Amino acid sequence: MYDKSDPRASLVSKPAASTIAQTGLIAEPQEGFFYASPPQINDASGKTWLLRGHNFLVAYTEAAPGAVFTRDAQQDEYAVLLPKAEAVVSWRGSAEEVSGNSLTFVPPGDSSLCLPEGGVVVRFFSTRNTDLAEACVNAQGYEVPRGHIPEFTPWPDPVGGWKIRSYSLDVPKQEGRFGRIFRCTTLMINVLEPFEGPRDPSKMSPHHHDDFEQGSLALKGDFTHYLRWAWTSDMADWREDRAVKMGAPSMLVIPPPVIHTTRATGAGENDLVDIFSPPREDFSAKPGWVLNAEDYPMPD
Repeated sequence: MYDKSDPRASLVSKPAASTIAQTGLIAEPQEGFFYASPPQINDASGKTWLLRGHNFLVAYTEAAPGAVFTRDAQQDEYAVLLPKAEAVVSWRGSAEEVSGNSLTFVPPGDSSLCLPEGGVVVRFFSTRNTDLAEACVNAQGYEVPRGHIPEFTPWPDPVGGWKIRSYSLDVPKQEGRFGRIFRCTTLMINVLEPFEGPRDPSKMSPHHHDDFEQGSLALKGDFTHYLRWAWTSDMADWREDRAVKMGAPSMLVIPPPVIHTTRATGAGENDLVDIFSPPREDFSAKPGWVLNAEDYPMPD
């Protein structure tokens, strides 16, 4: 259910899912209050908080000047979000200087990320990278299989083969487009336009996803995430409604088929990033929504 001013109101609705009345669908949200909890990694490179979903994980780092983060035999493509800091990304002998306010996709294999001046950097990976998945604060949160989430399958390789691909987030707003969406073979990242002040409570967007999670990463400001569990035929699955208040930085993983909507509540700028893995087909089908669609084809 979207307000008529929300671009997502134009999405084509799927038929009602038959799974909604079945049992065993219910999972708890995964919460990471990075601002109020110790990091999972605290060394000379800086402080890193790690939280996972079913298919993806987030590494939020406050990097020290000169910090270098390497990935050896990386399983698949990953993403690097630089809100302000500048970095040098290296892969297979090539190096690219990356400015702040950007999103970069790094191919599988050996790579490194250097932040000469330090700063905040967020990396997004698939959970196929078990060394990182096992380091997450909620590493035990997925011991019970999520049977209604399909097995992860990467999308087709990029046009022109593997290389470092960096995109500026300095993208002008466009009527009818939702956020600033980019995709790669493993992830879809939507860097939403900043909310200036609290969101209008008369224009909320409660909705649910049948078979995929949504990660909501707060970079700045304050948010309240409203969650409502659908009733299955088994009362053991039922939950009370929840309103999860989170400052920044923080991360919430919303399980399907939980009905959810988020309200920015901070007085100033509120910055939120949504994460999906693999990319969403419905967003990808909307002309002009995925800003790098020419580089990453959809599945046949």
